[in-house]
Amino acid sequence: MNPRHMLRSLVGAAWLTGAACIGPALAEGTFDIPAGAHFNPQKLERITEFFKNEVADGKIPGAIVLISQHGKPVYYEKFGLRDVTTKQPMTDDTIFTVFSMSKPITSVAAMMLVDEGRLKLDDPVEKYIPSFATAKVGVELKAENGEKKLELVPLKSPITILDLMRHTSGITYGFYGDSLVRALYSNTLLYAGDFDNAEFADRIARLPMAEQPGTLWDYGHSTDVLGRVIEVVAGKSLLQFEKERLLDPLGMTATGFYITDPAKLPLLADTMPNDNKFSAGSIRNARRMLKWESGGGGMISTVTDFAKFSQMLLNGGSLDGSRIIGRKTLELMASDHLTPDIKIQGTLVSPGHSFGLGFSVRTQQGVAPFLGSVGQFFWSGMGGTFFWIDPKEELFAVFMSQGPGQREYTRTLVRNLVYAAVE
Repeated sequence: MNPRHMLRSLVGAAWLTGAACIGPALAEGTFDIPAGAHFNPQKLERITEFFKNEVADGKIPGAIVLISQHGKPVYYEKFGLRDVTTKQPMTDDTIFTVFSMSKPITSVAAMMLVDEGRLKLDDPVEKYIPSFATAKVGVELKAENGEKKLELVPLKSPITILDLMRHTSGITYGFYGDSLVRALYSNTLLYAGDFDNAEFADRIARLPMAEQPGTLWDYGHSTDVLGRVIEVVAGKSLLQFEKERLLDPLGMTATGFYITDPAKLPLLADTMPNDNKFSAGSIRNARRMLKWESGGGGMISTVTDFAKFSQMLLNGGSLDGSRIIGRKTLELMASDHLTPDIKIQGTLVSPGHSFGLGFSVRTQQGVAPFLGSVGQFFWSGMGGTFFWIDPKEELFAVFMSQGPGQREYTRTLVRNLVYAAVE
């Protein structure tokens, strides 16, 4: 691809006013690297070459890559298909299941309530969800016969809103690890029936916590419980609140929990048939409307919508004159919230990084296994989607694909390719 003739199906007047959106289905054209951007166009071609090969080799069905700096697109390209079965091409309006990229959206929504004085980070969760007042921690002991047994002990301190936002609540997931507590999360009827956020939060409260609150970063259903807290404080469903206060003001019209318009079902991207399928039969199937609005992993979105959300974050909490959250509030969210005595469970928070309120945050230039800037914050989804905000370079990037089996490899490659092109 000639670097001075990149595919451009995105521009439109909104880019000229600094808004991070992509005009749907606009005519293709050409554009140069915008004035003031610090990217090498030849090196950006490596992104194109890499993903063309990924699609050709059948590793992913398709992808969309967007890089924006100083409010203008530096790179935007679509690759392959959104569905290899139907042969539908990847388009600007393709809908992706973003899984845990829901967490930053829910976290921003919660911090809007903090801005208004309706919620405090040190509030105990039981203030809003009473069933957490009797929550217990599961401690593994060895029985006389040598087998492991679980003993339930009281919480040493209440779970707080801060614990939910930084994943130090003791609430975990059941799909990784082999502890007895995780087995309960996996083997109970946690997802049985057509439940809503209130019932789901109560189900979580009845399960043992994996550890004492405030002692370990342990990835889990914390943000789902946070979504229920938002409902209690706001007096409306999570989606209603997010639409009124966050999604609609940003113009994120394609973002939600389910596809409600049958005409848009063909827009939903899917995985390769031999990849780790998540759509058919999944509790988070965007085609099947349920009561559960999973603030931790249930959202669908488009590259257009997530570009708007990302630009708002890069702008310090506002977009096109619409203030979503306070600038200092966002600074707090994108800061390190794990004290030295809090250990990190697993590998999702990479070396050289910590965790803020809904985002992973880069704290060191070295140590980390990929390129980037100190102070950048980001998160990803198990389906293969990924985004990051880099205030130092004044850029954001959004990567959309449904390739769960390739997600860890791709996250690193995309970041390295993007930053290798920065001049």
